[in-house]
Amino acid sequence: MLRGFYSAASGMLVQQRNLNVIGNNISNSQTVGYRSQRVVQSTFDQELVTRYENGQYTKIGDASQTNLVKTVDTNFNESSVYETQNPFDMAILGDGFFNIAGTDGKTFLTRNGCFNIDNQGFLVLDGVGRVQGENGDIYVGGSNFTMDNSGNIYNSNGGFAGKLSITAPAENAKTVKMENGLFLTDNVTNVDSPTVMNYGYERSNVDINDEYTRLIEAQAAFKACSTAISTIDALNSKSATSIASIT
Repeated sequence: MLRGFYSAASGMLVQQRNLNVIGNNISNSQTVGYRSQRVVQSTFDQELVTRYENGQYTKIGDASQTNLVKTVDTNFNESSVYETQNPFDMAILGDGFFNIAGTDGKTFLTRNGCFNIDNQGFLVLDGVGRVQGENGDIYVGGSNFTMDNSGNIYNSNGGFAGKLSITAPAENAKTVKMENGLFLTDNVTNVDSPTVMNYGYERSNVDINDEYTRLIEAQAAFKACSTAISTIDALNSKSATSIASIT
């Protein structure tokens, strides 16, 4: 019976994680450039069960059919572009990310191209930092700038202001998903011949209909595991009562 408890409880924990990820996707369905995530489950025939007590781990036994979260994968598929009349809106067509120099010294990757201008005339992503060109911060001075499809930006006088730095995580790089569609990685590579669109931004790639379907499935699975625990508990109580009456 105890093995049944562990199996059902592990299922509940996995589905709770799944519900959290799905809920986060739904809440960010309107976040510009957001990338949805998926919980990848893994079931093993046998899993070691331990107990943590007084600062030490103690082996309890083995649990069969234990359900675990293997990974939480990010969907990097490209989404559609919403066209605007704002010259500060930009979108990458194809692979790659914009680079944003955060105020804490970190460089963030993002597909969010809803940029703005700071009080010094530099191109920025509000609340994060300055947009990076291949030679650092990009000074545009105002809204009267132009950009070609390669990401080359020219000021109102036709002078070269900089080329957008479009990079992607290198192979085997460790990439961490942050809030609001931002990513941190420990190694990047330049994207060859990127294509950048002006007067438009990329929507999130969340499929809201698919997310609601997954939400219903996860809720049903969570309820099933909860019911299984209640059933096992009732059987254990009945068994204990029967043994007590015999003795």
